[in-house]
Amino acid sequence: MTNIIIAIDGYSSTGKGTFAMEIARRLGILYLDSGALYRTVTLYALQNGEIEWNGAILDRRLQEDIILGKIDISVMSKADGTMRVFLGDEDVSGRIRELEVARNVSAIATLPFVRNFVDEQLHRLGSKGCVMDGRDIGTAVFPNADLKIFMTADAEIRAQRRVLQMEQAGQHPSFEEVLKNVQERDYIDSHRAMNPLRKADDAIVLDNSHMTVEEQMVWLDGILRERFNIGIL
Repeated sequence: MTNIIIAIDGYSSTGKGTFAMEIARRLGILYLDSGALYRTVTLYALQNGEIEWNGAILDRRLQEDIILGKIDISVMSKADGTMRVFLGDEDVSGRIRELEVARNVSAIATLPFVRNFVDEQLHRLGSKGCVMDGRDIGTAVFPNADLKIFMTADAEIRAQRRVLQMEQAGQHPSFEEVLKNVQERDYIDSHRAMNPLRKADDAIVLDNSHMTVEEQMVWLDGILRERFNIGIL
């Protein structure tokens, strides 16, 4: 069933990307990280002076750049399930994970014209089957997805995961600052005017606060076998 669409939504740093990538690798289908596209737009805005020192967004300039096609985003899915993101010819997969981008991405993602732009890219890339994670995949991007999962975990655990991820990338973040960022993003994502973060009515909740990735795979395997007669173990 190569054309299956699995939508994974949830709070930041719940491991949606790791979970989705492993599913895509085991099923042999495309992985798409919607958050990476929002982060790439945010990186572009930072590079081009469209986010001021106080966080104010020069939204008219950013919107004009989108309309004029100046933001050239492309992705490449690798055999191991990972996704590389390019801004023009530059691979920005690492840069979009930096804390400066994380501080600004939620505000960028609240802009309707940015959400429309990213949604168009996601529809184009994932319409023939994919595993996609984000904040509004099951509610807005692919409301008719074959399977919807909503992921959650304790905020402190999510912050610890984020710190470890950043340290592995050579950064040295403060746990308190990362925790504050996680909590702020939760609030912004849940209260934005356009497509706020929420669980789709037909989504299955996965609280992975104390689960390994393999335990999550076992959990999902049962669902896939019951619904689609396919397995990942």
